[in-house]
Amino acid sequence: MNTLGDLERSVLEHLWAVGGPRTATQLKDDLADRGLALTTVHTVLTRLESKGFVAHDEARPRQFRAVGTREEHVAELMHEVLGQAGDRQAALARFVGSVDASEVAMLRELLAGADLDRRG
Repeated sequence: MNTLGDLERSVLEHLWAVGGPRTATQLKDDLADRGLALTTVHTVLTRLESKGFVAHDEARPRQFRAVGTREEHVAELMHEVLGQAGDRQAALARFVGSVDASEVAMLRELLAGADLDRRG
C-alpha cells in the first residue's frame, strides 16, 4: 500500500482542495505556514508522482495536479485494507456495526443502486 507521509498528505490535500494544477512555487506559497523550501516542495511532488498520486504537464514552470480525487483515494485505501483482512466478512461486519443510522441508510441506498447497476 502506498502510504503518505505528513508532508505528502498536506500537499496532496491542498491539491485536492484547490481543484486544479499548481506550480511548485505556488504550492510553496500556499503552504507558507509550514516554512517549506522550494526544493522540499519539489522533492515531495517527485515522491507523490512516483507513487502515482500526482502528475505534471510539460509547460514551464511545470504544473502539478492530483491524479485522482480524495474520494477515489479513500475508497482505494478501504479496499486495500479490507483485502488484508484475514476474515473479510468479520471485518465488514465490524465496520457496519460501527456506523451510525444515517450511514447505514446511505450504505443500503448505495448497495441497492449497485445491485441495479449489475442487473441493468
